[in-house]
Amino acid sequence: YTGSEFRRVRLYSSGKMYGTVKYKLQLDFSGGKISFKDVWMELNKLPITGNIRIGHFKEPLRLEALTSSKYITFMERGLPIAMSPERNTGAMYHTTIGEKLSLQAGVFRESDAFGDDKTANNNINITSRATYLAINEGDKLLHVGIANSRRKSDDKTYNFSSRAENHLGNKLIDVEFNNQVKDINIFAGEVAYVNGSFSLQAEALQTTINTEIGELNTPINDEIISYYGQVSYFLTGESKSFKSSLAGFGRVNPKNNYGENGWGALEVAARFSAIDMEEDGSLEDISIGLNWYLNPNTRIMFNYVKGEMVNELGRITLEKSVMMRVQLDF
Repeated sequence: YTGSEFRRVRLYSSGKMYGTVKYKLQLDFSGGKISFKDVWMELNKLPITGNIRIGHFKEPLRLEALTSSKYITFMERGLPIAMSPERNTGAMYHTTIGEKLSLQAGVFRESDAFGDDKTANNNINITSRATYLAINEGDKLLHVGIANSRRKSDDKTYNFSSRAENHLGNKLIDVEFNNQVKDINIFAGEVAYVNGSFSLQAEALQTTINTEIGELNTPINDEIISYYGQVSYFLTGESKSFKSSLAGFGRVNPKNNYGENGWGALEVAARFSAIDMEEDGSLEDISIGLNWYLNPNTRIMFNYVKGEMVNELGRITLEKSVMMRVQLDF
């Protein structure tokens, strides 16, 4: 089949007021609907070193999720993104100690597309992350981090679904745990390495669903492992830029823009990712990408994606797709 869509159509405003209050308002109009993305304010100059952010924003969990969709290497994020929502409503403290160590911790409530959660209960998510920038010298970088998120469910269920890194594709996994789920714990590790034009990035998540079923409410724990690993290389000599622990990677600036005595920047990339549910099946994905950066604000992306789902009975479902995206941001 073939298809097309406006994947993202976003407008935003951000800035700082009187040197002490930062803000961001970002709205998405894709799909003919309006939804909140980032809607927050942040205070600095606190009695202690650091910043407090309040509103609707990304929980500090996973480098790829924190990196803006404008700057991720592939058209879609890796399969682990299915394990938890990127954004929720809450409050977060974050700080940097020296030039290498960064800490983030927050409390969040599961919210709708407008950041609302009007149910009065004690079900909150507690998410924290620590990262270390071991190397950050010119075009060389080594970033490592760990994160943990303890999450509760209003209706004592947990569910997730995933496509094969193709937003127009079919949902190959659609799983629901509905047997008195107590809470969910997500533990994550991340690493990113850049050496000139070459980069490597990988993350792994262990998602544990704790339930109270069985005789005498004996706890039963289900574990899901999800991960990805990717490599990329700029054929034209550019290097990935790193913004910060909380923002991840940033904009690529070609050595020569298209039309200015040059053809822009060319990047090739490959990724393998998976969701392993043990005896309940698995989803594996291979993505190959080519990115053409005409200038810092214009990118044309080509992706080949192959997804393979194996269900609990051993039945295999394959999905292959070739995709293209034109991206403008300013």
